[in-house]
Amino acid sequence: MALEGASIRVCSSAPCSGLSASDFGSSSGATSVSLRLDLEKLRRWECGRLSALTQRATTPVEDEKPHTPEVESYRAIERTQGIESLHFQKDLSFLPKPLSSSNYLSSFPRDGSKVRIAYQGLPGAYSEAAALKAYPSCETVPCERFEDAFKAVERCLVDKAVLPIENSVGGSIHHNYDLLLEHRLHIVGEVLLQVNHCLLGLPGIKKEEIKFVLSHPMALAQCDMMLSNLGVVGVNAGDTAGSAQVVASTGQRETGAIASARAAKIYGLEILAEKIQLGTDQDFEKNITRFPILAREPIIPGLDRPYKTTVAFTLEEGADLLFKALSVFAIRDINLIKIESRPLRQYPLRIIGNSNEGSTNCFDCLFFIDIEASMADCRAQNALGHLQEFTGFLRILGSYPMDTVV
Repeated sequence: MALEGASIRVCSSAPCSGLSASDFGSSSGATSVSLRLDLEKLRRWECGRLSALTQRATTPVEDEKPHTPEVESYRAIERTQGIESLHFQKDLSFLPKPLSSSNYLSSFPRDGSKVRIAYQGLPGAYSEAAALKAYPSCETVPCERFEDAFKAVERCLVDKAVLPIENSVGGSIHHNYDLLLEHRLHIVGEVLLQVNHCLLGLPGIKKEEIKFVLSHPMALAQCDMMLSNLGVVGVNAGDTAGSAQVVASTGQRETGAIASARAAKIYGLEILAEKIQLGTDQDFEKNITRFPILAREPIIPGLDRPYKTTVAFTLEEGADLLFKALSVFAIRDINLIKIESRPLRQYPLRIIGNSNEGSTNCFDCLFFIDIEASMADCRAQNALGHLQEFTGFLRILGSYPMDTVV
């Protein structure tokens, strides 16, 4: 709520708080000089009252603050449970502000000294850890959304972007598959990152004191066994590092977060428990996320190391040709690592006619495949040339070295 062009009317029949009789002079025998002085005092009073009112009006009231699900959930907890605040202050002003569509041009001036890598989330996110694994000396640039990271690369604000595409427990991140086709970036590498979920809390707090845990929904699902054993309530938040930031900035004793050990260090929190996903140390080793590295220009593939090539395509006659399409790799002994399908939004249904059984409807799909081969290999070139005979659309998203070290 803000006042624009507001005016204040002074009514002579109503008393004005903050003014006394002396401010207007004597009620009888007032001269023109004293009247001018009194009017000048009145104008100064009006300006002062208007300034105070405008200052109050332009301060958002509680109901007008932007709706943020994780913050609203947290406020609901605080109202219903009456959590006692701990006098814990962590100065977070030194952290970089995430890039968004509204601050592309003003954020993160570049000095050219380091490779700049964009990622989605806040400092301490697993995506930032993946960027640092690939480029240990890089400058990481946080972004609010996955879309912002793509645009940051396209607009030359950063050199590359690192974004999650699949997790060994949670599966594929379909939205990022869609973004790969919506933007013209190239995959130039990949990072395999082992995820170590930690329970974080304020300094001096024991895990038995925790009643509420904030984190990303996928992290909460992977740590459901631990949450059940502690008898705590999981609260959905936008991301893991953001949850740690909320706990550090609000100082609520009975609230913890599931995030990385790096997030604990950044936000001044203590690690109350480590490797809490799925319940066992063996499960910890199975929780791996794959991050493609995106750039404006493709790299020249070689044959000096294991390479992977990612391709997107559609089939001319629908999904019934998929077996024939994939056979172009089998007959050349090319290993197919992954296949992912996404619906064709423009033409979701295809009518298949059959003279004996009539016509049927099926979903038309766009396919993503990863093959274990370099585009410098003649086998891969011939296989994709053969694949084009069945496709209506084919695009090579990248041919890049595989990450073989977790």
